[in-house]
Amino acid sequence: MSEIKVFDMKGSSVGSVEVDDAILEVKRGSQAVHDVVVAYMAGLRRGTASTLRKGEVAGSNKKPWRQKGTGRARAGLRQSPVWRGGGVAFGPHPRSFEKKINRKVAALAFRRAFSDKVATGGVRIVDQVVIKEPSTKVFAGMLKTLGIKGTVIFVVDKIGQNLVLSARNIPGVEITDARNLSVYQLLRYTDVIVDKAGMDQIKLRLRKEDSKAA
Repeated sequence: MSEIKVFDMKGSSVGSVEVDDAILEVKRGSQAVHDVVVAYMAGLRRGTASTLRKGEVAGSNKKPWRQKGTGRARAGLRQSPVWRGGGVAFGPHPRSFEKKINRKVAALAFRRAFSDKVATGGVRIVDQVVIKEPSTKVFAGMLKTLGIKGTVIFVVDKIGQNLVLSARNIPGVEITDARNLSVYQLLRYTDVIVDKAGMDQIKLRLRKEDSKAA
């Protein structure tokens, strides 16, 4: 059983949350994490790069000059890839970079990524994240109180507008909800701050994914 300390917004310890070791995974899944992150990054690619083949370049089919007798190399058409303004040989065309990830692999990757964060002390739990009105100063003060010096992602049960507005001008900070927390986000940020309600959702995800991977 792993214990994660719970803090309030002032940085004072107010208890702890237990996470069953049965839903954590630190012995396997490193390849699954790699595969899921590669698939995620590939999915971000637009795949809209496009060039024209020689058959798609505008122009006539007239030979630039006669075949023989000029002393120059033979030329068939001005759309040739060897000519300036001609088509492109083997150029890129619109395509999808999407990679398929098995559901069990994705489940294992999430468990491994979150387990590694817990094992290295990268996960902290706060009782609740309450921002009464949008204030970058208040949010920055909370980060300082919690001792956050690197990049951080706040994982909450429900995203509040005041929280988003308070954090949007601070570099290296992201807000997400527990249901949509991804493997990529767990690896990208140094610290993961979770509110208690959000942690309940994550534990529920881990249990569900554990049963799927079984």
